[in-house]
Amino acid sequence: MAAGGGDPAASPMKTPSWAVRIRGADGEIAGAGILLTPDQVLTCAHVVDRAADRLTAEFVGAADHSVPAVRARVDGTAYVPETRDADGDPSGDVALLRLERPRPAEETVRLHRLSAPGREVRMYGFPYAHNGGIWFRSTVVGGCGRDGQVQLSPVNPGELASPGCSGAGVADSRTGEVIGMVLSGQLDQHGNRFSFMSPAETIARHLPRLKPRIVGPTAVDERLLPAADGASQDLLDEPFAQRLAAWLRDDGSQVKISVVEPGDAARAATLRRAITLADRELRTAVSIDRASLDPPGTVPSAGGHDLAVDASGLTAAEIAERIAERIGLWQHPEHPPLDRIRASKTSLNLVVVGVDEAADPPDLLDLLDVLRAGGSRLLLVFRTAGDCHRRARERLLARPARERRARLVERLRDITGPLAEDLHERLAAVVPSGVRPLDSELVAAHAALAALLRADEDDRERDDDRDGDRHHDRERDRERDRDRDGDRGRDRDQDWRYDPDQDWHHGHGHDRDRDQDRRHDRDGGLHQDRRQARGRDQDRRQVHDRDQDRCQARGPVQDRQHDRDRDRGHDPVEDRKLARAPGRAPGHTPDLDRYELLVDRVAGRLRAGVAELDRLRDRRDELAGRLRGYHVLHQHSLEGEEDPAVDDLYLRAHALLRTRPCDVRAAEAAVDAYTRRVEEHGGGDTR
Repeated sequence: MAAGGGDPAASPMKTPSWAVRIRGADGEIAGAGILLTPDQVLTCAHVVDRAADRLTAEFVGAADHSVPAVRARVDGTAYVPETRDADGDPSGDVALLRLERPRPAEETVRLHRLSAPGREVRMYGFPYAHNGGIWFRSTVVGGCGRDGQVQLSPVNPGELASPGCSGAGVADSRTGEVIGMVLSGQLDQHGNRFSFMSPAETIARHLPRLKPRIVGPTAVDERLLPAADGASQDLLDEPFAQRLAAWLRDDGSQVKISVVEPGDAARAATLRRAITLADRELRTAVSIDRASLDPPGTVPSAGGHDLAVDASGLTAAEIAERIAERIGLWQHPEHPPLDRIRASKTSLNLVVVGVDEAADPPDLLDLLDVLRAGGSRLLLVFRTAGDCHRRARERLLARPARERRARLVERLRDITGPLAEDLHERLAAVVPSGVRPLDSELVAAHAALAALLRADEDDRERDDDRDGDRHHDRERDRERDRDRDGDRGRDRDQDWRYDPDQDWHHGHGHDRDRDQDRRHDRDGGLHQDRRQARGRDQDRRQVHDRDQDRCQARGPVQDRQHDRDRDRGHDPVEDRKLARAPGRAPGHTPDLDRYELLVDRVAGRLRAGVAELDRLRDRRDELAGRLRGYHVLHQHSLEGEEDPAVDDLYLRAHALLRTRPCDVRAAEAAVDAYTRRVEEHGGGDTR
């Protein structure tokens, strides 16, 4: 990609032409800036405050290697100072300067919309003792705060953004595009070092006049934007809004699957609202003010998603290309986008609406599975709880949960097996002096293993039930087919034939009634099947209608569980089927997050305990060697004489070292007593 004038946006081999050094009235460097147009410089509001009324912009990357200095002032009302909300989250801190004399257009750069989690970025700033400017490298950690700011982690401790870097452009190392502006650096009380930037989308929200200088696709498809007439702005499904906001704030769940039926206006409006409020660029001050009047917990943070796509009518390849473009994978366009996504090892927070309305839902599920396996978080919305929805739940929720559970079972078996045996072996060798008791940890591991194995057994029982139901259905179908064949044979033996003319001519006569009865006998099985199918459909509709009535009759609190079930993709009839489906979790599934934390804790403590016991065992062996050495030396010094007092000390120390488990502390005291006595008798020191 190219900068505004056609040059590379941020080549690390030279000083960028768009990098601006800003000085205040006292001649000191107040910060940095980005030359966006020939006469406009983007910087931080606090840089302007620091420079007072007199601002000078210096262009350290000028083509003639000079450093032109141009007077500058705030461009009208393009000044948004930093403010903080009740929680201390910062917002704003952007300003636009107008130059008295324009610079060449080829020195300018455009901002680029780009989601780059986990990617390396560079910033060109002017810290103390580097007046000419230097590059700082950081890694994108992720969004933070309600304003949509992005947290950066310096590659090395010395590369933390420091005074003189505020307002510097942040360039993606892979593409060279400038994707944001440095706000500040921070060293907290725990020694953690972080920098913060305002990405292009957040800058566009605070300074809308800069949108013509910001390129790249927006994060939200136009079809997902709220209606322009605002007709649905008062519709809010509160429980659904709370769950969407929780996911967009990263509630710990990787994949969320919801159903928003075409006729559910409130649910559709709630989804669009969440997508809009979670977008850095669309989250306007008006929308935030309105959201502040809504129930608590329904407002997501800006930057909650990286991309929101309406899949209706799109192919998986088109959606993959959209993702690749959003995360800056436009290099090597000859390679399929899915291959580029796999190779990039980049994850993102992705919202896909209308998964079951895509041009090729199976291929789209393949793409989503690749993203899930790569660490991406997925919010998937279906229009109906049909086959595509069930396949998605099995593939993206149930199967990964089973695989995750299997990994936990394997780890717990290692803890309760080999690792526990190692611990018991050490405990049999030495007394665990100074080692924290680990019995409760092992008990917790055994209990967790039992719970996970019970969950596996529940799955197998459901699979067996499902297979039994299928076998029963097949046997019933075979019996029905045999009955039909028997009826046809009897009809042929009676040489019965249907005469349409006779039906017509006899009108309502008995002959036509008799023929209809015979046809009914012949096709009765098929008609019965059809009636049963229609009956099941009618039952499903009636149950669904009853639940809709209950949904309308209940208030938000009473309806929360019902809506939570719909989020997971149920309707009341489908629940009864899915309860027997493979991979379907029982009513109370194991909390895998909690079990993973438990496994990490127990494994860590057991390994630490084994290591500490190994040190005690090594100390025991060291003491045994020391005792033997002193004993040999003492025997040589006696020259055939006996010293019962010293011998008693030796025998005591020897007995303590031979006892299992060995009390190393007591043995150490006994060995020390013996060696001191030997030294007092002139036996020397072998230490």
